[in-house]
Amino acid sequence: MTAKISTSQLAKARGLAAKALFNQLADAGYITRDNDEWHLTEVGKNAQGEYKQSPKFGQYIVWPDSLEIVEQPEFDGKKLSATQISTHFNLTSQKINQILDELGWINKAVKGWKVSNSGLRLGGVQKEDFRTGVPYVMWDESVLKNSSLIHSVNEITGANAEAKSTDNSVSNFRQKFEAKHRAADGHYVRSKAEMLIDNWLYMAGIVHAYERKLPIEEDLYCDFYLPTGKVYIEFWGLEDDPKYADRKKVKQDLYAKYGFNLIELNDDDVQNLDDVLPRMLLKFDIKAY
Repeated sequence: MTAKISTSQLAKARGLAAKALFNQLADAGYITRDNDEWHLTEVGKNAQGEYKQSPKFGQYIVWPDSLEIVEQPEFDGKKLSATQISTHFNLTSQKINQILDELGWINKAVKGWKVSNSGLRLGGVQKEDFRTGVPYVMWDESVLKNSSLIHSVNEITGANAEAKSTDNSVSNFRQKFEAKHRAADGHYVRSKAEMLIDNWLYMAGIVHAYERKLPIEEDLYCDFYLPTGKVYIEFWGLEDDPKYADRKKVKQDLYAKYGFNLIELNDDDVQNLDDVLPRMLLKFDIKAY
């Protein structure tokens, strides 16, 4: 079995300064830094990096002593900053970063922005201002044609609002099950169970969207999306309907494929939201009360 050693030990074994190896691992997309702490990315986990806990030093990362650091392939073309993307869409860089954050591609740091695992998959590259140390993200120019980004920009700016003013352009499911249940915050939802979930989130002071399109190429809408924590909530009703069960399986597979934070609720859960949701939300660092 391959031995696993800390990053500092690995650096020493290779005749490198620890800081140099940390930077090398960050540039290759194996780790990312947040609040002065290093965290494994999916790339790092795939390279068999893992967390260890020390009574004296707390959590740290270990690697196989034979670790081969492979630079992640970058898309062809130049890299764009949020400012350059904002110019393309005629928005401010602040608004673009807010949209990228809402999509789950970046996360807010104490200062600046950190690329998320979803952002890494889209070619986001973590950078740091050499003068201030403030982190930021660069993107391949292909992001300008990304359908999820374009969809979000159009929604935020109200583009094509008239065409989207009814459910006529959406799926047969949404036409069949009309959103006629009015929640306390004004959302119209499609079932009493969804109304109870919406009301619970509203009364708990948790910002949420209803039927938000997921930031993926596949045409998939969640029941609820919580921008804080990037958490999706699905209520599974109609469990006895074979077609619904097939659709449920497709959605679950897509959530797993992209590694999204998912909370799944059933009828029993809806009857006990005060007990169930706070516990589930806490797993994603969201405090309900």
